[in-house]
Amino acid sequence: MNAVNTNWDSWKRTLGQAVEYAEEMGISKDQITSMAQQLGDILAQNVPPANPEQKAVKELWDVAEASERKVLTDLMTRLAIKK
Repeated sequence: MNAVNTNWDSWKRTLGQAVEYAEEMGISKDQITSMAQQLGDILAQNVPPANPEQKAVKELWDVAEASERKVLTDLMTRLAIKK
């Protein structure tokens, strides 16, 4: 798990796999985004960034309003499943 936390590409792959799995389970895009936003809140409060990319995302998360966090979450999930 440490490699996933410290390597940006591995982290994106892991997130992408989770999103794809949720889609295969029939979970809607809105539900996935909602769950990802909740996870983002937990991570931002409890997990220190492990690389510069995660630090940038955390800094954006910390200054974002709720509607902006939804947009950030949507962008991150799209980035993670981008082929």
